[in-house]
Formats: sequence, structure tokens, C-alpha cells
Amino acid sequence: MLDDSSPPAQRADVPDGQLSGQSALAQLRAFIADRGLQPGQRLPPERVLCVELGLKRSDLRQALGVLEQENRLWRHVGKGTFLTDQEPDDAAGPFDQLARKVSPADVMRARAALEPAIARDAALHASASAIGRLQLTTDRTRQAATWREYEALDNEFHRQIAEASGSTTLLALFDQLNTLRRMVSWGRVVREGPRPPAEHGSFAEHDRVVDAIAQRSPDAAQNAMRTHLRSVEDRLLR
Repeated sequence: MLDDSSPPAQRADVPDGQLSGQSALAQLRAFIADRGLQPGQRLPPERVLCVELGLKRSDLRQALGVLEQENRLWRHVGKGTFLTDQEPDDAAGPFDQLARKVSPADVMRARAALEPAIARDAALHASASAIGRLQLTTDRTRQAATWREYEALDNEFHRQIAEASGSTTLLALFDQLNTLRRMVSWGRVVREGPRPPAEHGSFAEHDRVVDAIAQRSPDAAQNAMRTHLRSVEDRLLR
């Protein structure tokens, strides 16, 4: 029988909010740079940017406000938001600067070092309710109607494993790394089709991670997560 007495991981709401704000700002900067947008060009509407970047409207608006304060963009009521010719480098914070220095391959190396260990801890400490949430999320990923929806659920799945570990420290480390992952420019990853196919490799890989956690098998959980991340790296970087 699964033990549901393990306390849930404590969430540091204020730091998490700060991380989401930093991530939104960095993703918006990367969007502008990756698409080669020039001074005078108009940004897509907020609703489009939210979908494109996978951001909450509140986080996006906060990021737009920061760039407006930096004179990087200006807004014309009824016409949209436009870029100026202000140089952005002086305003970049330390996390932005770090994101510009690291490569996607380096981020994957860090994930491969941290997340298998988190999965191992989750197998030892996850509550029954935490395992139930993981199983529900794996089901929802299979039903995702778009790649964007899938990616949001995939992100939720990995964070739920960190929460299931019951460690505030591990959860904070995961959030830091996950924020950096979202800030790094991965280029424009080409996806085939409008949504993940039924045979998408991550579906079965996620199942194996959750099964190992549910069976209280730390070695199997660690190995399943390591295998999954290697597979992700192969799909994204090779």
C-alpha cells in the first residue's frame, strides 16, 4: 500500500514568482532576437505571444512593461507594440547573462545530473496523492491537442516529480534549472505535425518513470529518468 503520510514539498511562492518573471522577460528577449525583429517592427498581439512562448498573460505583461521602461519598445493604443532602437545589453540581469552564455547541450548535461537524482528521491518519498497526480499528467500529455499544450504538460510533469521528492531544496534547484532551460535559446525546433504522434517516445518513457516511483524503486526511477533525458537530447540536439 502506498504511504500518503509524506508531507508535500513546500513551495516558496515569492521566489517562484520571481523566477517566472525572469523567465518571461528572458524568453521575450530571446523571441525578439531569434526572429531578427528590427526597430519599428510590431510585436505579435499579447494573445499570440502567450501561446508562442507558453506564458501567463500576467507574466507577459510584466515582461513587456520592463522592456518599455528600458525604452526597448513603445505602445500605440489601437495599433500595437513596436520595437525601438535601444540597445538591450546594459539592462540584462545576471540570469539573462548566464542564459546567453550556456548552450542547450550544457543545459541537458545539467538536467541529466540533477533530475535522475530527484526521481530517485521521489521514489522514496512521494505520497500516494503525488503519484496519482503524476499518473493523471501522463494521461493528459497523450491527449494534448498541440505541441504547445504538450510542452506545458511535460514541464508540469517534471516539476511534479520534484515536488514529489518532498525536498524544498531539490524543488528550488529544479526551478532554477528549469527557468534557465526556458531562457536559453533552443532555436526554432521543427515539429512534425500539429501535435505529438501516438507513438511519441516520451509517452512510454514518462510511464516507466512513474511506474518506478509508484513501485518505490529508487534505482529504477533514476535509470528511467536518465534514459528519458538521453532520448530527449537525441530528439532535440542531434
